[in-house]
Amino acid sequence: MQDMLLLAAAAATFGLGWILMKKLDFFLENHCQTLNPQLRYGFLSASHAIIRGNMWNKVQGIAVRKGEKQMKMSGQDPDSLLRPIRKDTPTESRGKLKIFFGYAAGSGKTYAMLQAAHQAKERGMDVVAGYIEPHGRPQTMALLCGLEQIPTKQIQHDGIILREFDIDAALKRRPQIILVDEFAHTNAEGSRHAKRYQDVEELLNAGINVYTTVNVQHIESLNDMVASITGTMVKERIPDSVFDQANQVELVDIEPEELLERMARESVSQREQAECVAENLTALREVALRRCADRVNLLTESARIHGRSEYHTDEHILVCLSSSPSNAKIIRTAARMARAFRGTFTALFVETPGGKFMNESDKKRLRENMRLAEQLGAAIETSYGEDVPYQIAEFARLSGVSKIVIGRSTATRKSVFGKPTLTERLIDAAPNLDIHVIPDANAENKYSDLKIKMSGAMPVRDIGNSLLVLLIATLIGYIFYSLGFTEANIIAVYIFGVLITSIITTNRLCSLVTSFVSVLVFNFFFTIPRFTFHFYDPDYLVTFTIMFMVAILTGSLATKLKDNAKQSARAAFRTKILFETNQLFQKETDEQSILNATAEQLIKLLKRDLVIYPSEGKNLADPVIYRVGHGDTYDLTSENEKAVAAWVFRNNKHAGATTDTLSNARCRYLAVRVNQQVYGVVGIAMDEVPLDSFENSVLLSILGECALALENVKNAKEKEEAAIMAENEQLRANLLRAISHDLRTPLTSISGSASNLLTNYEKMDDAIRVQTFTDIYDDSMWLINLVENLLAVTRIEGGRVNLTKSVELMDEVITEALRHINRKSKEHIIRTSFSQDFLLAHIDAKLVVQVIINLVDNAIKYTPAGSTIEICTDKKDQWIVVSVSDDGPGIPDDQKSRIFDMFYSGTNKIADSRRSLGLGLSLCKSIVTAHGGTISISDNQPKGAIFTFTLPAGEVELNE
Repeated sequence: MQDMLLLAAAAATFGLGWILMKKLDFFLENHCQTLNPQLRYGFLSASHAIIRGNMWNKVQGIAVRKGEKQMKMSGQDPDSLLRPIRKDTPTESRGKLKIFFGYAAGSGKTYAMLQAAHQAKERGMDVVAGYIEPHGRPQTMALLCGLEQIPTKQIQHDGIILREFDIDAALKRRPQIILVDEFAHTNAEGSRHAKRYQDVEELLNAGINVYTTVNVQHIESLNDMVASITGTMVKERIPDSVFDQANQVELVDIEPEELLERMARESVSQREQAECVAENLTALREVALRRCADRVNLLTESARIHGRSEYHTDEHILVCLSSSPSNAKIIRTAARMARAFRGTFTALFVETPGGKFMNESDKKRLRENMRLAEQLGAAIETSYGEDVPYQIAEFARLSGVSKIVIGRSTATRKSVFGKPTLTERLIDAAPNLDIHVIPDANAENKYSDLKIKMSGAMPVRDIGNSLLVLLIATLIGYIFYSLGFTEANIIAVYIFGVLITSIITTNRLCSLVTSFVSVLVFNFFFTIPRFTFHFYDPDYLVTFTIMFMVAILTGSLATKLKDNAKQSARAAFRTKILFETNQLFQKETDEQSILNATAEQLIKLLKRDLVIYPSEGKNLADPVIYRVGHGDTYDLTSENEKAVAAWVFRNNKHAGATTDTLSNARCRYLAVRVNQQVYGVVGIAMDEVPLDSFENSVLLSILGECALALENVKNAKEKEEAAIMAENEQLRANLLRAISHDLRTPLTSISGSASNLLTNYEKMDDAIRVQTFTDIYDDSMWLINLVENLLAVTRIEGGRVNLTKSVELMDEVITEALRHINRKSKEHIIRTSFSQDFLLAHIDAKLVVQVIINLVDNAIKYTPAGSTIEICTDKKDQWIVVSVSDDGPGIPDDQKSRIFDMFYSGTNKIADSRRSLGLGLSLCKSIVTAHGGTISISDNQPKGAIFTFTLPAGEVELNE
């Protein structure tokens, strides 16, 4: 807005200068004929130079004020504005990955990679060898000659010096192409990343092209298939997604017989010997060729259907997760199915009440299986309940799953009355789904082991509670026995005690042991002979059996109800915390408040210390720490922790504790992101205690909600800025149209009058000549007033007006204003009315004079000749009230709300009529508001309008 006003002021200044020079020319030509022509010409040239100089200084001052305003708003100095021009800032793009793919060790992958490197170097590319595995093959190592090599990084581990790829040196060197052998290598402990493919990913993100090598057995989804061929399970693997996203895969093929001959000439490791059986090599070659063909088909179909974007069919593959060692095989099989069907891939873990009894090795294996599924492209989901088949079937029904992949135990039902297996129950629960059962020989053993572990050691507190319940039940039974109650009542007391035990203890074994001990105690204290474990009546055998079975059944039902209640409470807590989070985000309107709400909800969920790094442009801002208790803040904000957070922000990936990247950090760092946009980084203090599946799923949901809320705030700001920009563009168009019209009209009038005087000066009588000069003067004064109004509005809108207030007499201010009003005021009746002789106001007199001039000129402009204009003043409380009224046509009600808007001029919504730019009333409002007063419009009776404004009253202090 201010830019447009300054532009208008500059245009008006140039117009006014041009008018003054024209008037001076006319005056000298017609009234100074007696002067010497050379003197007259010199005077004219000097006058023009003075006018042009003053005019240019005025415009230059406007431009300087505009520049100062912009630099003040942006917080920049002129040097800072020039720095981007002086400095090259090339855009950084992602590098390209080329994989040399083989089906066995010794197939020539490294040799082919080095040959490609020399060819690239001959083309003028900057090629560097980052890491080449020393295979001991002279021909291969000879190709390293002529290539710059980055020194390896030495890491000491268990007294052994290990040589690893130095990623920091590579990033510092920044070549165009870098060679990194052994793509699937596992880095030594203490490295930044756990896997070398993660090092390569960081190089690619830095814009460096990478050549690397990998064998077919290192592809994650093919690992178990290759193991079935070679009999060896390879631990170093890469996710399929990394392989598929490579820009180029070159299959290094060699005939199996030729490879066997080559291996015979070289020393071969045992693992390589297992691969180098003729039939094995043929099978591995087939697997490698098929994998390359699958990748080409995927790229071709994706490019054909979605223009190189990933697409899915209607197939939805669901794999079930567990802690079974063979679950990894099931996950890989499901991943291959999802890839073959081009379908959506989901991995589901059903958390049961018994899951809390899993030992650490089972929990670790479960986390590894979840990570494997995620690496293979699966979306991880968690469900809660005791009936696993029902939970799987319900999730499949609600999520639109078309195929389920599960493991099958080799164990079967022992008899007709045996319990159905999980597979059989799932088939009954989901009869309409395709269920693919993969042999899982270890599942039954793991389940049995779990039951044994569940029934192992009992907490001391549970043992104490069980003994206390038995003691109380025995005392109550003794009282009943003394009162002559029947044995059935005493048995009911013990059964009730077993029920209480099941509720107050955490281990299921307690209810089972309590049931057995209750039978023994009842037999010892209340059967004849008493205080022995013998009994005379053989019917007691049936009584004890029924008592034991009822106690076990009661305890089991109570335990299940308790577990179900806990699961329901957990699900309700998840729903509640997500709902609260959503509500909090809807209330907040700025980024910091959203991050504070996120921290509040995460602390409530995790009970762990947090550190949040908000984003600040392309870097992270200072961290904000949120603690559950009191502790050393340095642990969470050390330089090492900040470096991990910065890495997460740059690479848009999780890192830190319990991950494969920078795992030595104390916190686990997660990016708050939507797609590729990162809005911040959240660090969670792990203290070597990983998150469980429930906490992890809720955590990701909250961070997702947080990212969406931050994106909404960003979008709202951009939308607001776009609206302001659109409004400014509209105002700019309005202003330029108004300025072009309003400047053209008086300038045309002035030029026409001046031309008439030049041509017909001698023929005009004195009255016409005076009228012509008067018209020129009126138009010039109108232009001057336009410039003054534009400059005043610019200063006030820009907040650069410092009011020079003093105590003034209002009658003197009004009298001064009436001296400067329009000449046409003589055609109207102007009256003044003062309620008191001395009305003092604390004002900036010069600006208030402008207000009165504009209001009176406005009344003159929009009322017919002969109308009455009255200026009245009064005092109410601590305010001076000034009103300007007229008896003209008045202002319609629908226009009153906009009458003080800039560029609004009555019925002409855009100022297109002569001398109706629409700045006068807007300027009045700005000046009055700057004084702390108000301005309004109302109807005059019987007709006309009244403009009323208030100013602060003043007092004169008399010093006696």
